[in-house]
Amino acid sequence: MDYNYGVFSLLNWDEVTCFVSENSSGLSENKIRKTNGESEKPVIIPEMPKEKKGFTVPEFVRNVMGSSAGAGSGEFHVYRHLRRKEYTRQKIIDEMGEQKIGRANSKEKSKRLRKKAKRKMLKTSKVAAKPEEKKQSSSEEEESSEDENSNADLASDKIPLPISLESNQENENTKPSKEEA
Repeated sequence: MDYNYGVFSLLNWDEVTCFVSENSSGLSENKIRKTNGESEKPVIIPEMPKEKKGFTVPEFVRNVMGSSAGAGSGEFHVYRHLRRKEYTRQKIIDEMGEQKIGRANSKEKSKRLRKKAKRKMLKTSKVAAKPEEKKQSSSEEEESSEDENSNADLASDKIPLPISLESNQENENTKPSKEEA
């Protein structure tokens, strides 16, 4: 027989066990202990409480302060309670706003960091590719310069020099050099 009296659980008349729990997870732990591995009995574990949604504005405000000059001492306590309630409501609204702003800032920051990392990666890949390009371009330039030199030799034989250049070359040959004079 299984009798439950609050936190006491009488499993046998000879044995009395006591489990004290402070929260919902402790209660579910007690339920698991009670089953002792019996898979036939279902164990209900409560879900974690979700985030508070905040206060809603009431449609009708019941505790309206009177405007009489001789308000009693009870009115002060009502006023104090309403003031404290309003301050906590405003505090929660401010915290929720800060959380939204913090989330937005973190998203923007992560986007900026991703873009920066991508730019840096592209830049390093370009820097790494430059020496390879230089090697390839220098070998291509050497090949093309050799081709141009051989083509230039052939072209100089075939193309006559302009008249002004021919006359300058003749003048240089006919002028006496300073060493001779």
